[in-house]
Amino acid sequence: MKRIIIIATVLFFASTGLMKAQTAASNTTRQASQQVRIIDGVHDKELTRHETRRLEREQRRIQNNKKAAKADGTVSPEEKKLLRKQQNRANRHIYRQKNDAQGRG
Repeated sequence: MKRIIIIATVLFFASTGLMKAQTAASNTTRQASQQVRIIDGVHDKELTRHETRRLEREQRRIQNNKKAAKADGTVSPEEKKLLRKQQNRANRHIYRQKNDAQGRG
């Protein structure tokens, strides 16, 4: 239990740091706000450990895809569309998991 609280606290401060250091790119802002929503779900006990891990893994995949898209110096319109689609899907997943009445009680 202490381990989860410590991890959630670290993630919270990391995400607020990301929010302060964010660029003008809306994907960065969106990803940071999704991260905050996940952390809030952990704090409010709306997410189980398994759900939290799955959502965090999805966020890491999106971040890795974003880094790969930026690797050549520019993000093409197709890459932007794919990233937006992934963010939309992640947004739905967060909403569904937080509202599925499977909290950590």
